[in-house]
Amino acid sequence: MMPARSDRPLRISIDRGGTFTDCIARVQGQADTVIKILSVDKKNYPDAPTEAIRQVLEKFYDTSIPRGAPLNLNDVEWIRMGTTVATNALLERKGEKTAFLVTEGFKEILVIGNQSRPFMFDLSIRRPEVLYSDVFEVEERIVPATCADSELRRLAINYPDTAQTVSCASGESIQIVKALDVKKTKEHLTKLHSQGYRSIAVCLMHSYIFPDYEIQIREIAQEIGFENISLSHEVSQRSKIVPRGNSTVVDAYLTPEIERYLRQFTDSFPDLDKSDCRIEFMQSDGGLVPSSDLSGLHSILSGPAGGVVGYAETCYDKSNKVPVIGFDMGGTSTDVSRYDGEFEHVFETTTAGIPIHVPQLDVNTIAAGGGSILTYRDGLMMVGPESASSSPGPACYRNGGPLTVTDANLALGRLIPEHFPSVFGPNENEPLDRNIVLTKFEELTDLINRDTGRSLSWTEVASGYLKVANQAMCGPIRSLTEARGHDVSRHDLASFGGAGGQHACDIAEILGVRRVVIHKYSSILSAYGIGLADVVHEEQRTCVKNIDTATQAIYQQLRELAERAKAHPSMQKFPVVEGQQFLSMRYDGSETLMMIRADEGIDSRQTFIEAHHQQFGFTPANRAIFVDTVRVRATGRYINAANTSFEFTPKIQEPIDAPKPYSTKEVYFTSVGWKDIPIYMFNTLRQGNIVAGPALIVDKTQTIVVTPNASAVLSGDNLILNVEASKKESLSASVIDPVQLSVFRHRFFGIAEQMGRVLRNVSVSANIKERLDFSCAIFSPDGSLVANAPHVPAMIGSMAFAVKSQIEEWKGKLKDGDVLLSNSPRFGGVHLPDLTLTTPVFDAEGKEIIFWAASRGHHADVGGIMPGSMPPNSRFLWEEGAVFDSILVVRDGKIAEDELHRILCVEPAKYPNSSGSRCFQENVTDIKAQIAANYCGIRLVRLLIVEYTMDVVQAYMNAIQDAAELAIRNLFKRLAKDFEQTEIGAIDYMDDGTPIQLKVTIRDDGSAIFDFTGTGTQVHGNWNAPEAITNSSVLYALRCMVGNDVPLNQGCIKPIDLIIPDNSLLRPKFDAAVCAGNVLTSQRIVDVIFKAFNVCAASQGCMNNFTFGINGTDGFGYYETIGGGSGAGPTWHGTSGVHTNMTNTRITDPESLERRYPVILKRFGLRPHSGGKGKHPGGDGLVRDVQFRMPMSAAMLSERRAFAPYGMKGGEEGKRGSNTWVKTDGTLISIGGKNSISVQPGDRLVIETPGGGGYGATEALA
Repeated sequence: MMPARSDRPLRISIDRGGTFTDCIARVQGQADTVIKILSVDKKNYPDAPTEAIRQVLEKFYDTSIPRGAPLNLNDVEWIRMGTTVATNALLERKGEKTAFLVTEGFKEILVIGNQSRPFMFDLSIRRPEVLYSDVFEVEERIVPATCADSELRRLAINYPDTAQTVSCASGESIQIVKALDVKKTKEHLTKLHSQGYRSIAVCLMHSYIFPDYEIQIREIAQEIGFENISLSHEVSQRSKIVPRGNSTVVDAYLTPEIERYLRQFTDSFPDLDKSDCRIEFMQSDGGLVPSSDLSGLHSILSGPAGGVVGYAETCYDKSNKVPVIGFDMGGTSTDVSRYDGEFEHVFETTTAGIPIHVPQLDVNTIAAGGGSILTYRDGLMMVGPESASSSPGPACYRNGGPLTVTDANLALGRLIPEHFPSVFGPNENEPLDRNIVLTKFEELTDLINRDTGRSLSWTEVASGYLKVANQAMCGPIRSLTEARGHDVSRHDLASFGGAGGQHACDIAEILGVRRVVIHKYSSILSAYGIGLADVVHEEQRTCVKNIDTATQAIYQQLRELAERAKAHPSMQKFPVVEGQQFLSMRYDGSETLMMIRADEGIDSRQTFIEAHHQQFGFTPANRAIFVDTVRVRATGRYINAANTSFEFTPKIQEPIDAPKPYSTKEVYFTSVGWKDIPIYMFNTLRQGNIVAGPALIVDKTQTIVVTPNASAVLSGDNLILNVEASKKESLSASVIDPVQLSVFRHRFFGIAEQMGRVLRNVSVSANIKERLDFSCAIFSPDGSLVANAPHVPAMIGSMAFAVKSQIEEWKGKLKDGDVLLSNSPRFGGVHLPDLTLTTPVFDAEGKEIIFWAASRGHHADVGGIMPGSMPPNSRFLWEEGAVFDSILVVRDGKIAEDELHRILCVEPAKYPNSSGSRCFQENVTDIKAQIAANYCGIRLVRLLIVEYTMDVVQAYMNAIQDAAELAIRNLFKRLAKDFEQTEIGAIDYMDDGTPIQLKVTIRDDGSAIFDFTGTGTQVHGNWNAPEAITNSSVLYALRCMVGNDVPLNQGCIKPIDLIIPDNSLLRPKFDAAVCAGNVLTSQRIVDVIFKAFNVCAASQGCMNNFTFGINGTDGFGYYETIGGGSGAGPTWHGTSGVHTNMTNTRITDPESLERRYPVILKRFGLRPHSGGKGKHPGGDGLVRDVQFRMPMSAAMLSERRAFAPYGMKGGEEGKRGSNTWVKTDGTLISIGGKNSISVQPGDRLVIETPGGGGYGATEALA
């Protein structure tokens, strides 16, 4: 029998993680109760949170409570929980059987997504499976009445001219092209219900501004008996059907699973209704909701959110307001986040491979944790991304696992086996095994020493891997800070998670952070944070209005939402409800939204301008500011958060003795070697105790390493580690260290990656910001590619040609701060819309160029005879737009805008039937974005030079290329052995019959000759490919064939001698038209290489370049590339509806396309049965059916319309593509692969892209 109700109620917080469930129970005036149990232990209990509550109640009442007995919650004030139920169901694909209802023509929209492939160099393209089991196309259609972009809003859209126009609450207007067919919808829903479906997800085009049809469908579905109905306009009020549709499906898929779990969970508390206990659940946005309001979509990342709230409330000093970086290191991954007094939310993220729209705390994850596997390949020490997971686990788990980061920590003494339970080995009764770890490290060290000629010890190798791991984990921290305009060194580091304390001091030292904060509950901080979180309720509404012309209307909507939020039932229990108001703001013409506070007294407009400038480095001139969404967040609090504050300097009431270690242990540190150091128990430290490093501080759940350059002091509930800058180890520029080589690889790659983030953020064009048609890289003094991020393959290998050309042209003429602009094929360009910005970087004296930064972006228009500057019928280079070898576009900090106007607008218009750029202001803004990206790269490399010296950085710039060269030479040696011959070859044909012929000769030293003799002559068309394109194609193909994560740089091409005939398709004269060479011929070159090496069947062999627009400098141009089928291989099926090989650009979301441009997308889906048959079938192509709403020109540049993608090893060919002009009178006209047309309102262009070839004969084909 339970005692009577206590005057001091019990508060229970639980985080149910993937491996462990953490629980903390608190009663005023008593010691906290902490429980950590396995999340899954079916032999002992069915549900971990319930078991944790049972154990808490046993201790609270000091009485035995049998498992399975009803639990009395009379003395429990609240239970708060974060759960992985939704996350696990999503990862394991074990949610509710769900049907998806979507606008007619978009049945496969979530399969296609943005058409990009997740891993650029993985030919066996693997995309996450969709969550729904069936799909039904709803017969209805609405379209925007006008273009959202102010520059296009002036256009007179005159199709459809008979559609009803409706004004929406958001301020936008739509046209009803086709009303909802209620009868057919009811028939289909009835059929789905009879097939056992009880949960549906409904996502209709533009329903976020016109939800009427979704609401009608819900009413029909409710009548039929569906139990869960998720509507996209309620799930998200944001544009873009792909993430909104995915979010809606996720909600329908997971919410029934959550509801089932809640019923099961509350069944353990039969008298719950009679008690005052509140059960609340954590959401991904860091707020709590009553269990009745929890949805699957909002609970996916509740655990990480609890951790962010935990360190925000315990490790952020409200007095000095130093921002905090959260560092949560687990077994398979590491989460990083940032807190500066306010939670930072993001609204479009990818979870388990699925892009979703949902407010969640901004947490970045990297695949590096304690279980990350340590390998050595081609001169590089690699950490992850593969993980040993829990099975087999690290080598020390006695289960045959590989070496991992955990093993390195154990080998070097940073982990204490005695503090781990003896649950390892075949009988699960043995401790961690250090001996097997040492044996494996000795074997790995022998391998590295044989390969490098060094004499490293195993301790140097093990500590080296920890350095590499630490660098990998610093990458996302830099992205979260430096890439957004924050100085990372001006932060504190809050470390939590099971493994964080082992690495925190090292991470802080690398980043220049001087203070680490570790809460006493850091290993269960997610559970602790959940107990400190607030109950929240959010309301949002679409509101597309100019903030200068509709200020009153915007703030009236905010007031209305605030009243609704405060009136919500979840807020009624609080005497005071606080509210935060937000505006989702953007510049006109941009898709980059920023969430800005709009509370009383805040100038939201000015705040937006300042925030935009801080993050992106510029303020667009003469651009209106729009509000897309208004949002209100109501907050109710049970606990005053102020009582969780802390002091960095402990308050000491009396003199204290020095802390006493309970033991000592030998631990290895790079700076001091092996050293016998003290071990302290966390719970024995007193306020003000100072622990000088090196030392270990341990408790039941974690080990904290205090490095030799650090000291620790207990202050309140936090351990404060002060990390001093240690003397940097001296590196030799003449002897390359394999550990540092791997470290520099991460640093170089991270620089290029951050350049890309800056470029995407600052740009305004759909091509760069949305489609990601750009590339950024850094180059050595001679113009050799050092590092690039995985952007567009066609650009990666060709930019070095542009940089080397600038070096020759400007030798001795440049000074610091200069920026050069080029697009000419004669200067390393590939086609004219790709503008390359190159920036030299000088030494401290300003005399010698020490490296180069460059960025290349595809601009929507640079003039010429057609909008989009990709005319299908061009014969001469000048027809394709502005051409310039090299322009000094920045000098002394000034951008030469007059010169830009001359070369982009004036010069191209001098030619017959040609225009200057049709979007000059967009060109200028994107050029500024590229300049900003280059400056970002320069700043980061200069910091690297300060850290290591110029000689060392340049030495490792060369060494990283040598590592890539070694990988390629090893590849060729393996291939020669596999083929049992040193000469192979292949031939394939462009659609006009021009051959591309290749003979490869592999030499004994691992080098090779790629001889394209026999390739056809230069053509009187535009699919000529400048030499740089062949270089890119060879580089990409080799990187795919290597398979390993080899750095992609100039070293990959060093072992290759390219022989390309003059005046051929692959080395045309400089005045030849080339716009299709980069987007068509490059794909066909890759096909030929893969054919020669028998790698896989042909992919679609095309980028399906589609342009439309209106001529003249006051017109506009739109450009996109369209995916198709990928080729099958020896162990994989081809993938449908995806970009392949030399491009990986995204496609504009259907709603964004229709909002911004005068077109209607009638259909965007897969092209059934277009992939080649085979043991492994090829992927299907796509169908993109575009209807034009006003007179304009449209054009296609495509391949594989005559010659089909080849099959391999008995597999069949993929189907050829087609481009069909459908006139309003029903006339069908095939326009061929390369053509332009003048369309009228109502005309359509139906683009069917090629399928991929099949691999291997099926039984029917054999």
